[in-house]
Amino acid sequence: MPSSQFSVPADNVTLAGVRGGRAGGPAVVFLHANVADRRGWRVVFDLLDGDGLDLIAYDRRGFGATPLGEEEFTHVEDLDAVLDAVEAEQAVLVGNSMGGAVALDLALTQPERVAGLLLLGAGVSGMTDEGEPMTYEVDAASGRLLGGLRQAEERGDLEEQVRLLAHLWLDGPTSPEGRVGGGARALFAEMNRRILTIGAPDESGDAGLDAWHELGEIAAPGIAAWGDLDQPADLPWYRLMADRLPGLAPRELPGVAHLPSLEQPATVAALVREVTAKIAR
Repeated sequence: MPSSQFSVPADNVTLAGVRGGRAGGPAVVFLHANVADRRGWRVVFDLLDGDGLDLIAYDRRGFGATPLGEEEFTHVEDLDAVLDAVEAEQAVLVGNSMGGAVALDLALTQPERVAGLLLLGAGVSGMTDEGEPMTYEVDAASGRLLGGLRQAEERGDLEEQVRLLAHLWLDGPTSPEGRVGGGARALFAEMNRRILTIGAPDESGDAGLDAWHELGEIAAPGIAAWGDLDQPADLPWYRLMADRLPGLAPRELPGVAHLPSLEQPATVAALVREVTAKIAR
């Protein structure tokens, strides 16, 4: 079916969503990164349109067409509300970056609602290097971009922040600026102008969970993937996370940075098919 918009009332805000594929088919919910919104999945939806899946994406609070609001909330409770609204008792969750953290939070707290997981450069609630065999150290390339971002933020230079964010997250910090161009870059800029204008605090919607130390309790099947052009300091942590998730196979994606749905949507669509086929068997 053609993609259609839907909305979910949640406290004093309305979550803005989009739905495609086949209503009533196996539900797949897409959860965006903190440098994207639901529009980042648009091409993936187009590629999966004939697969018989019920494709669902929505803007978390403070992103895209969903306002931040003034009430306290958690992203995991909002995800639960979205599943109720689309009448999906269970779904495959596709989570990129902090969207992956939200997916893991639900898999930990309500495992019966999670049929499978596809994690893409996922974050994890409570992640820390304390007590771990390695320490987290920002690499030089990322450090330069992050320093520039702080200076641009202090000056209130929105366009410079967007430019540096695109290099850091879309191109990858060790890649040449502009490696990813065309419509993907234009959409990244459009999404992040909106995100920076809203200015939601990083901790907004945090449920206070410590999923990092309970990854072994998450049994959902699927894939934990990451791009080899992502921030170098993050790469060993993606593998460590995958090693601690018993049901998820690790997968490094060559030639991809942090936002595979923008630069390689066909790869993401293929991974969704792989996870849903594994669950159907």
